[in-house]
Amino acid sequence: MAGYDLHTHSNASDGSLEPEALVRAAYAAGVRCLALTDHDTLAGLSPARRAASELDGMRFVDGVELTCLWEGRVIHLLGLGIDPDFAGFGEYMEQLNSLRRERAEAIARKLVKKGFPDLLADAQLIAGQGQIGRPHFAQAMVARRLVASAQQAFDSWLGQGKIGDVRASWPALEDAVSLVKQAGGYAVIAHPTKYNFTFTRLRALVDDLLAAGGDGIEVSYPGVTPNHLRDLLLLAQRKTLLVSAGSDFHSPEQRWTALGCFPPFHASTHLLRPLLPDCAEQWWYDAVAIA
Repeated sequence: MAGYDLHTHSNASDGSLEPEALVRAAYAAGVRCLALTDHDTLAGLSPARRAASELDGMRFVDGVELTCLWEGRVIHLLGLGIDPDFAGFGEYMEQLNSLRRERAEAIARKLVKKGFPDLLADAQLIAGQGQIGRPHFAQAMVARRLVASAQQAFDSWLGQGKIGDVRASWPALEDAVSLVKQAGGYAVIAHPTKYNFTFTRLRALVDDLLAAGGDGIEVSYPGVTPNHLRDLLLLAQRKTLLVSAGSDFHSPEQRWTALGCFPPFHASTHLLRPLLPDCAEQWWYDAVAIA
C-alpha cells in the first residue's frame, strides 16, 4: 500500500464512486496524496477537492486522463497538476463529449446487429452524468443477464478487437499534450505496457511524447510485471522522463485495482517531487528515494 495514488476514476467518468466518496475511501486506505484522473472530463475535480480539504493531511492533485491517437492507436494521456479553470478545456472537452456520444451510438448499433437488444439507453442510464463508455455497456449486459460478468462482456464483445471496440477520431497525442501543458500540468503516458507495444515501438511513442513537450510515463500500476517495471524505469532513466504510478481504480468490486495498491518502487525522478516539493511525509521520501 502506497501513501499516494496518481491515477483514479470516479463516477464522473467510468468509476463507481462519487468523487467525494472516492476521496474518503482513499484516505481510509492510507492514501495521503490523491489524483482524480477521470476519462475526458473535469466534472469530478471540484467536489473531490472540497472533500480532500476536509481531511487532515490529505493532498489533492487535479488530473484528467485524455483519450488520444498515436499512429492510429488509442493512447491514454494523464494530465497531472493541471489548472481545471484553464479556458482551453471547454471546447476540447465538448469535442470529446461528442466523440463519446457518437461512439456509444455506434457500439449499440453493432451489438444490435449481433442479436443484442438496443443497450444505448441502459448504458446511458448507468453512466448518469458521467462520460459514457464501454464499461457502461458491460454493466448493462450484466443487468439484463446477457452475460455472466463485465469481464465476459469485454472478453466476448467489448474488448480490444471485438465488435464493440469502436474506433473514434480522437485528438492526436500532440494536441492532448499541448492542452495539458497549456493548463500548467505534467503530461504522462498512462499504463504503457497495456497497449501491447514492443519496447521498440514504446520508445518511439516516448520520443514523440517528448517532441510534443510531454513529461513522463506511468511505470507502476496493477498488472505490470516486475520485468516491465524494471524496463520502464530503465527507459525513463535513458530518456530523462518523470515517472508516475497509480492504481487506475474504478470500483471497490475490482479487487485488483484497490486504492493505493500497485508494485512499489523508488525513483529520484518521481513526479511527486515537482508536484509536492514541500512535502515532508515519510511515504514521499520513500517514493522519491532522497538520500
